[in-house]
Amino acid sequence: MPTVAGGLEGVVFTETGVCFIDGTVGHLLYRGYDIQDVAEHLSFEEVAYLLWLGKLPNRQELETLHGQFAAERDIPSIAYDVIDALPPNTVPMDGLRTVVSFLSGTDPELDDNSADANYRKAVRLTAKAPTIMAAVHRRHFGLDPVIPQPTGSLAYNFLYMLSGQEPDEFVAQTLDVALTLHAEHGMNASTFAGRVTVATLADMYAGVTSAIGALKGPLHGGANAVVLKMLQEIGDPDHARDYVNNVISGDYVVPGMAPRRVPGFGHRVYKAFDPRAIVLRGMSKKLGERAGDSRWVDISNAVVEACAAAGLNEKGIYPNVDFFSASSYYTMGIPESLFTPVFAIARMTGWTAHIIEQQSDNRLIRPRADYIGEKGLKVVPIDQR
Repeated sequence: MPTVAGGLEGVVFTETGVCFIDGTVGHLLYRGYDIQDVAEHLSFEEVAYLLWLGKLPNRQELETLHGQFAAERDIPSIAYDVIDALPPNTVPMDGLRTVVSFLSGTDPELDDNSADANYRKAVRLTAKAPTIMAAVHRRHFGLDPVIPQPTGSLAYNFLYMLSGQEPDEFVAQTLDVALTLHAEHGMNASTFAGRVTVATLADMYAGVTSAIGALKGPLHGGANAVVLKMLQEIGDPDHARDYVNNVISGDYVVPGMAPRRVPGFGHRVYKAFDPRAIVLRGMSKKLGERAGDSRWVDISNAVVEACAAAGLNEKGIYPNVDFFSASSYYTMGIPESLFTPVFAIARMTGWTAHIIEQQSDNRLIRPRADYIGEKGLKVVPIDQR
């Protein structure tokens, strides 16, 4: 009899050269490079190149990629029409999913799954995702979209398109690091969904659309918004211990979370401090100091201390990437409704890298299920039921 692994936990279905994770010690590698080294020394554009092509770009290759991104940033006018036609209550993730799916019909290489064509499609999707998200956000508030600039990083342009004003360089650089930290993370739910889709020989846009749908769920991409609500509810570092104890004891259930779960704590893979959270913790501190308002990071640190005092660390439960990204994004001025879309903008690189890898040596992904229903039933005529 087959062994059932709930949620496919521990099941290995393929080999990959994109990402390595050792959750017992909190170790994360992009193509062999440690995430903290990557976050300190590489731009998001360099990380995209690394994930797609398996090597770091030299100066000329990076300049070429910058030019490719600049050429692909804007979206067709008909795509802006689609954004205008979205129902008023459409949330940003649904807007992104809809427009990405729509854009498949505008790509002349849609059905070409060769490595070269997939690379070019990965560039297009990554370049256009910030433009789509900024336009969806602005239209929700009755504002005209801002056309992207031909220069500047992806992070810089996203902030520019959100507000229509030149962003602060420090904030843009901080967002660049945050995008780098979210760019890739192994065989998570959204990446797996994307690989399952393209394993049928569906196109890259279909795979990315599936991945966006999976990321929308609060158990995957939406946790940092829940973290922010928790921080706002706590309101003061001195209230953190009582709040955490009430959650852990079951006396209080955080909206959107399972009972006894503290938002932003625990991870299917990590049984140690998420290495991405370590970087984000430092970023959040610097952002708060620069803004003259360290309240959110102070509350966050108080929650970390309260969870440790309550014994969560002994159970292998530590802050994950969502925990400190909440205070970081909020201090940057990114609206809460865009927390998960920012995740999607970054992860576009990881999704497309895995899609390229999947289609380079493809096999249809077709798991089994253990049937537990009845057998041997006979159909009763309808007038006898």
